[in-house]
Amino acid sequence: MRIPRFAKVLAAFLAGVMLVQLLHACSPRSQAAEKTTLTIATVNNGDMVVMQELSRQFEKANPTIQLRWVVLEENVLRQRTTTDIASQGGQFDVLTIGSYETPIWARRDWLTPLDGLGANYDVNDLLKPIREGLSHNGKLYAVPFYGESSMLYYRKDLFEKAGIAVPEQPTYPQIREWANKIHDPARGVYGVCLRGKPGWGENVAFVSTLVNTYGGRWFDMKWQPTIDTPAWKEATSFYVDLLNKYGPPGASSNGFNENLALFSTGKCGMWVDATVAAGLLSNPKESQVYDKVGFARAPIEKYPNGSNWLWAWALAVPKTSKSPEAAQKFVAWATSKEYIQLVAKENGWVAVPPGTRTSTYENPNYRKAAPFAEIVLRAIQSADITRPSAEPTPYKGVQYVDIPEFQAIGSSVGQTLAAALTKRTSVDEALRQSQRSTERFMKHTGYIE
Repeated sequence: MRIPRFAKVLAAFLAGVMLVQLLHACSPRSQAAEKTTLTIATVNNGDMVVMQELSRQFEKANPTIQLRWVVLEENVLRQRTTTDIASQGGQFDVLTIGSYETPIWARRDWLTPLDGLGANYDVNDLLKPIREGLSHNGKLYAVPFYGESSMLYYRKDLFEKAGIAVPEQPTYPQIREWANKIHDPARGVYGVCLRGKPGWGENVAFVSTLVNTYGGRWFDMKWQPTIDTPAWKEATSFYVDLLNKYGPPGASSNGFNENLALFSTGKCGMWVDATVAAGLLSNPKESQVYDKVGFARAPIEKYPNGSNWLWAWALAVPKTSKSPEAAQKFVAWATSKEYIQLVAKENGWVAVPPGTRTSTYENPNYRKAAPFAEIVLRAIQSADITRPSAEPTPYKGVQYVDIPEFQAIGSSVGQTLAAALTKRTSVDEALRQSQRSTERFMKHTGYIE
C-alpha cells in the first residue's frame, strides 16, 4: 500500500521533533536546569568557612544538587533569618541557627522535624545537652554543626614570665589581678580581651554569664526585670573597668571574630569566650600562638551557676524550603561522623567541629591533637540551662532567655552596655535605662501589668 506524501512528511516532522527533544534532554544546559539549588544561610565563623569549602565534595557525590551560600556576620545573620522565617519569605532552604531560636521556632511550626537524616546518622551519638537544646517535644528540629560552652584562654609564656599559676577553677578577681601583671600595651599586648560589640549574642552573651556568677538574673519568678540591682551593677562595673584598664583599644567593636583575630596574633594575654575557639587557636595554620595557649574553665565569682554558657550553631530546614528532602540530605552530611572524618583528613584532627558527638571525644586521635578536649567536654556537660543563676528563674538559658522577645530586649541592653563601655553614659544610668526599657517591653507583651 502506498503511503500518502503528506503522511510521510508528517512522520518525518514528528521524528525530527523527537530527536530535538532527546538532544535537549541530554544537553548540559538541560541537566543544569534539572538541578535542585539549595540556598544556605550561615555565619562567617571559621568552622562554617571550612564547611563551605568542603561542600564541593557533597556536590560531587550528589550531582543533582547545587549549593548557593549566603555567608553573613553573626548579628546580620540573625536579623536576616529571623525576618525571613517570620514573614515566610522562603529565601533559604537551610538555616544556621542556635540553641536559642530552635525550640522557639519549632513551637511556632516554622521548622521541619529532622526525621529524614538517614539510618546511619546516629542521633544518639550527639552530646545529650546539645541534642536536648535543639529539640522540642522529643523531636530534633536542628542538628549541631558545632557545640560550645565558654572557657578561659591565656598565654602560657606571659603567665610563666609573670610567675602566675592558673588553678583548675579561676575566679574573676584573679582575672583582674593577672590582667594587671601581663598588660603591656607598649609591646602590643593587652591584659584581657572580652566581647564588647553590641548584640544579644555578642556582648550580652558574655555579660549574662558574668551577671549569673555575681548572683544576678534577668527576671524574677514573676517576670519582673531585675537589671537595676546590686548584682548587675557589680558585674557590669567589673566588666567596664576591666576592659577600659586592660583591654585593647576599640573594645566596644570587638565580638567573637575580632577577639579571635587579636588573640591568634599575640595581642591578648587572656580571653574568656566560646570553647569553639580552642581548635582554631591550637591550629598552626590559623594561629601564631598555637604552641603558647593555655586552657582553663570559665572564671567564676560568687556562684558557679551560669558562669559558662551552652550553645550550638546548628543547621535547620525551614517549613518554607522548596526542597526539604534535599535540604535534610545536606544537613545530615554536614553534621555526620563522616564529615568529621573528612575535616580530619583534609585539615587535621585539631580542626574538626567540636562539641557535637561523643565519638569525637572518644577518638584517641582527637584527644591527642586537642589538649583542651576534656575541659571543653566538662564545660558542655556541666552547663545547666534550667539553673542559670543562684536564684530561681522563670526561663531557661545561660547566656540568653528562652522567650521570643529576648532578641529585642537583649539587643537594646547590648547597646546601653556598649555606651557604658565607651563612657558615653555611666554604668548606673545604663542599668536604669535598661531596666526601664525592659519593663516597658514586658508590659507591652503582656508578661507583667
